[in-house]
Amino acid sequence: MPDGTHRDASPHDTGRHDTGRHDTGRHDTYGHLISLLDSAGVDYRLIDHEPEGATEAVCALRGHPAGEAAKCIVLRVKTDRRTTRHVLAVVPGDRRVDLDAVRALFAARYVGFSDPGTAERLARAVPGTVLPFSFDPDLELVADPDVVALPKLYFNAARLDRSLLISGSDYERLAKPRIERIATPAPA
Repeated sequence: MPDGTHRDASPHDTGRHDTGRHDTGRHDTYGHLISLLDSAGVDYRLIDHEPEGATEAVCALRGHPAGEAAKCIVLRVKTDRRTTRHVLAVVPGDRRVDLDAVRALFAARYVGFSDPGTAERLARAVPGTVLPFSFDPDLELVADPDVVALPKLYFNAARLDRSLLISGSDYERLAKPRIERIATPAPA
């Protein structure tokens, strides 16, 4: 859990809440996120860093283990020949999404990664900045239980140059994900 304030002093903390259009120029996902957190009274910390979207690299910039990060992947789930659903899978940053577990969860014929255009449209963020929140009713949110159990959960805040830290329990309370075991160890 961040230490009780969203303006926590750290070498990377901005202390700013600007809600300008910093994610893609087409979406104000960052502003939506900050408004949600502020209106809910959630403790969080903003962390500025060099622009980076790859999980391992951004974790190094933020100074924490990858297991404390949220890795967010938009999936295409075909339950039959005519029905396609989109799922935002959230797993710890040191793991990968278990596509077989997602396939079983939705009794699907096929599960794969969404194309970048669809992922950006549904997540309202460019690749590398996808939040562990869904602001689109067509994007179903599923999080691994190990994500919501984290005392500190880091993720890019719909921007490559700014991240956010909240507790896993606050994340669960606000995002209301479906909690299912969908993570598998990353290959060594």
